[in-house]
Amino acid sequence: MLRILVTGAAGLVGGEVCARLVERGHRVTALVHRNTEICRNDGRQVAVASTLKGDVSRECLDWDEATYARVASTHDLLIHCAATVRFDLPEEDYAAVNVGGTANALTLAQAGDMHYLQVSTAYVCGTRNGTIREDDPLPELGFANGYEASKAAGERLVRASGLRWTIARPSIVVGDSATGAIRQFDTTYAAFKLIAEGRVRHMEARGAATLDFVPIDHVAEGIAALAEAKDRAIGGTYHLVSGQPLPVAQFAAAIGSYPQFHAPTLVAPEDFDPDALPAMERRLYRRVAGLYASYFQRDPHFDDSGFRDVTGLASPQTGEPYIRHLIDYCIQVGFLPPG
Repeated sequence: MLRILVTGAAGLVGGEVCARLVERGHRVTALVHRNTEICRNDGRQVAVASTLKGDVSRECLDWDEATYARVASTHDLLIHCAATVRFDLPEEDYAAVNVGGTANALTLAQAGDMHYLQVSTAYVCGTRNGTIREDDPLPELGFANGYEASKAAGERLVRASGLRWTIARPSIVVGDSATGAIRQFDTTYAAFKLIAEGRVRHMEARGAATLDFVPIDHVAEGIAALAEAKDRAIGGTYHLVSGQPLPVAQFAAAIGSYPQFHAPTLVAPEDFDPDALPAMERRLYRRVAGLYASYFQRDPHFDDSGFRDVTGLASPQTGEPYIRHLIDYCIQVGFLPPG
């Protein structure tokens, strides 16, 4: 049995990670900020050993000295899931939460001589295309947004920490591979809804671009497996990604195959002018959909051979049938309109 502290435990990925660790018999302390409910992706409560409030962006996580010392000395592993995943924040927010939060989590792990598992993103590769290997050096520049840059900065802190560390890099996390279920319709889903409902009808995209949608169950299972393989996984960076990146054109066609939805018109970047869009579409594009436009222009192929080696896990089938599965779930629960 491992004694594991999970930051961001009330989040989408954090809750599902906690559930898997508890099922395996580990003693899990859930670190939360405001929301104290630890839930699985299907909404079921997770019976963690204890729940602890804290703020990763504050020194000593805003705890008193005694609490800090107690938490540091009673855990074997810290899994750092806490982060902001929004793309529209000022730099100081990313610096406080994603970079400063990582620094504070590392300091806590050092105080207790814990193993440390950082949850990052596969898109720390920036705007590179082609094969992206798990051991490729981190780029210094070329990130599409402040989120990616902050996660890369966090990784640099992890590598320089001197701890026994592991880095997990999910790609674009979406619904369950079997049911399509997702308990939070935010980030990518917000843009998807605008596109499907025809409120954003044009997307800046390259013909060869692909989207790497990975099921949440594969991501959570992968993080739990890396936690249990912590001694083998030390010093490694691991991609938790789909086996089938989806061409953007297929993504658009899948949406358009539903009679109540609108396939977006894909416009080459050199021909795209957001100022030429109708007024309402222009506002929605700039506020929401446009934040994700860079993902419609890239074609990374994430190699996950190291992850498969250490854990024995491979992503479930994804591709176009999986996207339809996700859409069907969105319709079923009323996030998207029925036909």
